[in-house]
Amino acid sequence: MRKKVIEIAPCVYQVGGGRLSDAEDCLVYLVEDPGAACLIDAGAGGSVAQILDNMDYSGINLDNIKTIIVTHGHIDHIGGLEAFKAALGARVIAHHLELPAIEEGRPELTAAPWYGVKYRGVKVDRVISGDETVMIGELALHCVHTPGHTPGSIAVYVDIGGQRVLFGQDIHGPFMKEWGSDLAQWKQSMEKLLALNADILCEGHFGIYSPANQVKEYIQGYIRRFAR
Repeated sequence: MRKKVIEIAPCVYQVGGGRLSDAEDCLVYLVEDPGAACLIDAGAGGSVAQILDNMDYSGINLDNIKTIIVTHGHIDHIGGLEAFKAALGARVIAHHLELPAIEEGRPELTAAPWYGVKYRGVKVDRVISGDETVMIGELALHCVHTPGHTPGSIAVYVDIGGQRVLFGQDIHGPFMKEWGSDLAQWKQSMEKLLALNADILCEGHFGIYSPANQVKEYIQGYIRRFAR
């Protein structure tokens, strides 16, 4: 495969963020199964064309990407939703507690003013309310409610190639009252992630961690820093 993406595990890629697209983007990930694929988060919006090109150049069939899972409603994760949804004809999946950010576009929740970005609300096609499973072809993507950073934050994990890959996204925070951040809930959420015993962690901004002991060390390091 020609490379404009980073292969993390079989059928799991980083396709945006970091050095792959605009610095304002979160890390954008893709999970694919023959005939079906899913984006996890959408970046801040300025790099949609670049991310699509990254995937197309690397041999990923864009026609198979029909799902976008949103981990939470901050602009660096949702700014590209409208454009991706239009380009791919994809459904958007998110937690119901993030609808005021994702659908209504409330600026105090999206943090769009921090980035100087104008965000228009995007309809969420499948609203989840707890821990749910999303099927992408034959792959089960498990969405785990992890409140703390925001009330409706979710993490996603998939078991593939004998490994558990966890998309933890903004484990590191930050935490702001206006977003509804809650450090006590966050600590409980981090303990929930630790219990998953993931082999690989795909974080939202600071990269990819493996093997399992490094995943635990990363999460536990933030628990020590922030937990009360």
